[in-house]
Order: sequence, then C-alpha cells, then structure tokens
Amino acid sequence: MQRLAFPLLIGLLGTAILLWLGTWQLQRLEWKRGVLNEITSTIDGPAEPLPTMIAPTEQRYQPVALTGEVLPGEVHVLVSVKRQGAGYRIIAPFRTDAGRLILLDRGFVPTQDKDAERRVGPAEVTGNLHWPDDRNSATPANETERNIWFARDIGPLAETLGTEPLLVIAKTETPPAPGIDPLPVSIEGIPNDHLQYAITWFSLAAVWIAMTGIYIRRGGFGAVDPEKGTR
Repeated sequence: MQRLAFPLLIGLLGTAILLWLGTWQLQRLEWKRGVLNEITSTIDGPAEPLPTMIAPTEQRYQPVALTGEVLPGEVHVLVSVKRQGAGYRIIAPFRTDAGRLILLDRGFVPTQDKDAERRVGPAEVTGNLHWPDDRNSATPANETERNIWFARDIGPLAETLGTEPLLVIAKTETPPAPGIDPLPVSIEGIPNDHLQYAITWFSLAAVWIAMTGIYIRRGGFGAVDPEKGTR
C-alpha cells in the first residue's frame, strides 16, 4: 500500500487543483455576466447631455441624443464586419445646436462605397460615447493621404476634422443616411469564455482522476512480486 500512497496523493492533489480552477472560472463567469449586464444597462439607459469635462472611464458608453448637422468631410476607418465583410467606418464632424463640434461614427459602408457621396446636413442622432481601443502593436500606421485609417485614434481624428476629442457612436440617425449601416455600441465584441474554460478544467480533472486510477491499477495491483510472481 505504501507504494500506492504517492501516486494516489498526486492524483488527488492534481484533481483538487483542476476542480478549483474550474470553480474559479465559474465565479469569473458570474462576475463577467454582472459586468456585461451593467454595460448593457448603461448603453440602453436614458440619454444624457454631452459632458463638458471629458472623463473617459466614467463616461464610457454614456447614451446621448444630439440635434445639429453632419458636416462635410469624413474619415474612413478600415474594419471587417461579420456577415458583411470588409468596409469602412464613416467618421464625420458633427455640429450640435449648441455649437459644439464632435466626432460622429455614422456606421459602416462596404469597400466599394468608400468614396460615394453621402447625405450631410441637419440630423438627429442617438448614440453612445465611446473611447475605442482599436490600436495594438500590430496595427499599421494610418494612411492619411489616402484617407484610410486603421484605428479610431480619437486625438488624431479630432485634429484632422477640427473637432473636440469626443466620439459618439451612432445608434440612429434621422433622417437616415442612405448606404450607411449603423454599428451601435454593444457587448457583442466583449469576450466571455469563462464557461468554456470551466468545462475544460473540469474535463481535465475527470481525465486526471481516471488516469490516476488506471496508473494505480496497472502499476500497483499489476506489479510483479519477485517471490510470488505476477499477481
């Protein structure tokens, strides 16, 4: 029995660790669901005035309702949209009735419509404030001379279009802009894979304990006794 103690201990210890990791992922799942529910409540909440002082963390996803006009001039940000393929986000300057100039993400157009004429002028917009984090170490530099951007870099966008560094992602635009498909803020792009991780850890725990049992049966009860032969 002594020679079985160590593999049995390793088997139980490994199983306990894997079960703990699975349980931890379930706890993370509940936490993430709470975060996503909170974000959804913010996105769908009542519209608030545009902030005069910018605080990205506190104001992220803040709903807004704007009345004013879409101005000429726009920036094209290259994106890929599920079930639609490659295209561009249209970022345009928007002047509110109060005279503020901000950035407006009007939505998506297919690649072939990049340089098409689009409706400008008076509009009512509902949407959400956002400070996108599109850029990473692999993101190419924007090709501003061709009006092809690879990230919604709010500072450079505001400088290019002569606006405040404040971006509203449109949910609706009235009257609608033909050819532009709004891409409103949502939780769709926020990953929540904790359930899959939990299943993986619990599956590994089951495999670990099964392999421990097989090892003990083969290495313990199937061992060769020099005096008595094979048991």
